[in-house]
Amino acid sequence: MYQWRFLIDPSLCIGCRNCEIACRNEFSSKGGERRRWIKTMDNHDNYRGYFLTMSCNHCENPECFRVCPEGTFRKRRDGIVIHDPRKCKGCGTCVKACPFGAIKYSLRTGKVDKCNFCADRLDMNLKPACIEACPTGALRHLPVFVDDPPSALRTVPGFGKILLTRPSTRFLISGNLSGQDSGEVKQ
Repeated sequence: MYQWRFLIDPSLCIGCRNCEIACRNEFSSKGGERRRWIKTMDNHDNYRGYFLTMSCNHCENPECFRVCPEGTFRKRRDGIVIHDPRKCKGCGTCVKACPFGAIKYSLRTGKVDKCNFCADRLDMNLKPACIEACPTGALRHLPVFVDDPPSALRTVPGFGKILLTRPSTRFLISGNLSGQDSGEVKQ
């Protein structure tokens, strides 16, 4: 079985926030909160400053799914983690449990909200709104077979804890970001 993944190349991200705006436009009429945002990273170790586009990582072992007392989360066969707002009581347990801060509490609805990978768009063979809006190709998506060993899970500074939840997001690290060989995929 495959899992949809975001593939991010931070060296191509110019911080334009088109992905953030497209996401907000796609979901604001549906009562959604900010599901994607840009994080500005300062220099870390041998990485120069960069932008990091963030959202739900549709983890292999989602902590939100495990801790929700109302059972509002489900994982589709393609790996997308879906939240059902009709079941949500707004307790915020999932907000506290997510190591990436990807679940947001909405004061407007009194419930939580998160990225759903634009599942309805994918089901119509369209790209997620954030990816469609990215002018540089820094944000992409791809289906990948889920067979990564735990040792393959590597990340960039500022991304968050990865061992427990096994996020599906992957990073394409090019030489001008880290000094490593261009095109190396970090997981």
